[in-house]
Amino acid sequence: MYCNYCGKVIQDDANLCAYCGTRVGSVAGRRKLMRSRTDRKIAGVCSGFAEYFDLDVTVVRVVWLIVALFGGGGFLAYIIAWIIMPEEPVCVPAAPPATVPATSPQPYQGA
Repeated sequence: MYCNYCGKVIQDDANLCAYCGTRVGSVAGRRKLMRSRTDRKIAGVCSGFAEYFDLDVTVVRVVWLIVALFGGGGFLAYIIAWIIMPEEPVCVPAAPPATVPATSPQPYQGA
């Protein structure tokens, strides 16, 4: 299988391209539109749109700024998206399994 973005050969069962990091295969379907918790400048709206449409977040931010400055509706749209879009859930890492301390075996005492 080939990556549609960088053209490199990748594994047939891969979910991500090992070279450019883009989602491929069956995972390439759309995610739920959510505000980002990690990659945010104000509220994570642009980052959420960038992740949803699989675009670079800088491009989305620049386009949103141009629309806000020249159209005027960008500010209102950002605030509405901030209110409507749910925030990404918190990822809590799983706790490592509890380890049982090794004890030395007790000698057989007989009956």
